[in-house]
Amino acid sequence: MSNFEDIKNIVFLEPQCSFSEIAKDEFCEKYKLNCYSTPMKTIKQIVDYVAQTPDTLGVLPVENTMDGTIRESLDCLITSKNPNIRIIAELIIPIEYCLLSKTTEFYSITGIIGTPRLISKCQDFINNEMPYQLNVIEKATMLEAAYELSNHNLTYSTIGNKKIAETCMLNILKENIHDDKNNTTRYVLIGDIETKPTGKDITTIAFRTNHTPGALLEILKIFLENGINLSYISSRPSKVEQNEYIFIVNFDGHLQGTNLLKAINEIKPKTSFFRYLGSYKKAGSVCNV
Repeated sequence: MSNFEDIKNIVFLEPQCSFSEIAKDEFCEKYKLNCYSTPMKTIKQIVDYVAQTPDTLGVLPVENTMDGTIRESLDCLITSKNPNIRIIAELIIPIEYCLLSKTTEFYSITGIIGTPRLISKCQDFINNEMPYQLNVIEKATMLEAAYELSNHNLTYSTIGNKKIAETCMLNILKENIHDDKNNTTRYVLIGDIETKPTGKDITTIAFRTNHTPGALLEILKIFLENGINLSYISSRPSKVEQNEYIFIVNFDGHLQGTNLLKAINEIKPKTSFFRYLGSYKKAGSVCNV
């Protein structure tokens, strides 16, 4: 078990300047982490690396307001061979895009460079505020699009986040140019660190019920009898047998709370699989990034 001051590395989902890196930066600032950071290609690589490497934390996206739950993150946590790796913190990042350029003159822009996905996410802005005869160049990533500006004159712009602007030293001509103004992603910090109760905590568990009638109802009654408020419940195939499901539940409170620990001890014998995924402080509001 590590403490925050012992952490030597924090890993996150590439590419560079992604919102995962922004989340990593926010976690580092919040917990005063002075360590290396390493981008990784997949969520599974992040979980496996943290599970096998002491003094390391990982950043995972777990839920987006547009796309819903990011199943791979929780699935990898549930199946990790190291049961001590758990969620220790969460935060909510706004998914915001800006119009960026080497120039400071918005009305001189005649072209835009961006990924097809981001161009489609900013159609209202492009159609209503950009020139009718706009030159559009498509690139694979935000960072590649930003670098491509160096091959064009000052009348070209790109779509990216504020991290891209900072890294590539670009001017922000317009903020919040995306169509969906309420798009956010919830990120979690994972590692082998035991958290302390804050009074505003949430606990996450995963379990598989026995094949008996009313098995799930019996477990849900335990929460009710112990006065525990459930804030989220979902199910997914167990990937072990047909018609067998793993349930993921979030509920208010910290594992160190007396009634919560009592409930967990009552639930475990009624399951064929149980995994504690962490107790951590609720994110509350969206981060101002």
